[in-house]
Amino acid sequence: MKHYDEIFRRRSFHIFRDAEPLTDGDIEKLEAFIKTVTPLYPDIKTETVIVPENETNCRRGGDRCILFYSEAKGDYLRNIGYIGEQIDLYLTSQNIGALWYGVGRPKEKTRNGLGFVIMIVAARVAEGAFRKDMFKAKRKPLCDIWSGETLGVGEIARFSPSAVNSQPWAVENAEGKLKVYRNNRPGVRGLLPVPLVSYFNRIDMGIFLCILETCLEREGYSFARELLSDTEDFKGEFVPAAVYAYSR
Repeated sequence: MKHYDEIFRRRSFHIFRDAEPLTDGDIEKLEAFIKTVTPLYPDIKTETVIVPENETNCRRGGDRCILFYSEAKGDYLRNIGYIGEQIDLYLTSQNIGALWYGVGRPKEKTRNGLGFVIMIVAARVAEGAFRKDMFKAKRKPLCDIWSGETLGVGEIARFSPSAVNSQPWAVENAEGKLKVYRNNRPGVRGLLPVPLVSYFNRIDMGIFLCILETCLEREGYSFARELLSDTEDFKGEFVPAAVYAYSR
């Protein structure tokens, strides 16, 4: 994983003010980076496309929208979150502002047999427009989402972006393993209905795993990852998502 330092700078640009269009060079570099992104599930077909904002229903003042398409099987939502957060951090490294835009819809609802999942809106912004002190951001206390030794990782990973700031992750560190869960309670959801929150929270878990792994690597940990299926019929409060056996 790359772009650890961008975790501290990134922010969600809900409205782009005084933004500039991406240059042809920006788009070429972004397209090249997208080809290097690592999925969680290589067997799930996906496609990532860059289009002008006016080819979607988004009116946030951005320039381009990055559209994510996928076949709807297995943990495809988690997969898209993992893929998209790599791109999110890359955009920050290029001083390109970004917004995960859950209510966005493109003109093209399907592409090559794959369904639209979510989009990221992007535009070039001033370097000073990014977050200056991540620790001032509103997040759940670490004790609410992490048990056991934090490894110098939990303090940073808890700042992962999530839909309506619901932060659905929970981590238990015990016996050399990090057990990651999705909090299945509705929690904070704003005006969103529960099924839609569940949809976005599954994407959020992919975002969190991307940030978590970036932090683990930065702190010098190697790990073996076991991904656990997040099924619709799970009735418990905390849905198992992944287990990381780590060492240093």
